[in-house]
Amino acid sequence: MEERELVIIGGGPAGMAAAVYGKRAGLDLVVLEKGICGGQILITSEIENYIGQKHISGPELAKSFREHAEYFNAEFRKSTVKAIVPRDGAFTVVSSEGEIAAKAVIVATGAAFRRLGVKGEKEFTGAGVSYCAVCDGAFYQDSVIAVIGGGNTAVEEACYLTQFASKVYIVHRRDEFRADKMACERAACNDKVEPVWNSVLESINGSELVESITVKNVKSGELKDIEVEGVFVFVGVLPITKCLGELCEREEGGWVKTDAKMQTSIPGLFAAGDVRVTPLRQVITAVSDGAIAAMSAYHWITAGQC
Repeated sequence: MEERELVIIGGGPAGMAAAVYGKRAGLDLVVLEKGICGGQILITSEIENYIGQKHISGPELAKSFREHAEYFNAEFRKSTVKAIVPRDGAFTVVSSEGEIAAKAVIVATGAAFRRLGVKGEKEFTGAGVSYCAVCDGAFYQDSVIAVIGGGNTAVEEACYLTQFASKVYIVHRRDEFRADKMACERAACNDKVEPVWNSVLESINGSELVESITVKNVKSGELKDIEVEGVFVFVGVLPITKCLGELCEREEGGWVKTDAKMQTSIPGLFAAGDVRVTPLRQVITAVSDGAIAAMSAYHWITAGQC
């Protein structure tokens, strides 16, 4: 069986930061990522709140993270982790590419966009329903589309989509957005953006492609159909924890509990980034988590304590 001091699961900002700090500390490590390294920032059009970068695209930032980790000879491997098995104070990481014995593991698997579960959502995914403005926005040139949600992601991506669409409805269950002040001001100043306040999505309608949505006013109960050609859903995220099985303590919703050193309830098993319980899920906090987790893993491996 292959042996490593540290296995990092997930190649997003937290995982790549952990790789940088782990390699600089001299650890023999590998990063296992099932897709393309970068995580959710790969589908983020613009990032303006990562310190030192006044304006950069998500893919550009992800590329710089990986290049930085590879500068220190961090190894990245495409692999889907199926399970983490504690064994005699260490771990066996079971993946699609085989098993790896590790002294410590950092879970940096991130979070995935939440589905609404409304009628038509599943049927029209890929045929008018999307969760990625950067991926699919260009398909809606001069079209009328709807964005569902009222947080930062929803409002920012709605503004981004106006460079393609002729009109963007933002359907939100409250009478004001939950997004940052700057994002709200940009949406308010954009003539192509029209909020649909106090409303929730009831269904997505069409034949082969999306043709309209039905929304319900949460105060009056009134149903209204709005003709749109695309629907972008941004209503929060859920932790990606399948590889953990029933390991370690979680909070409601499945978020992994850690201490300030990113240690989970199982010694030697750490969590970093969006997968864990945290008051803020941003690139900068994920990078910080990754750095802390790597150094905590280093101390665990070398001294048996964080």
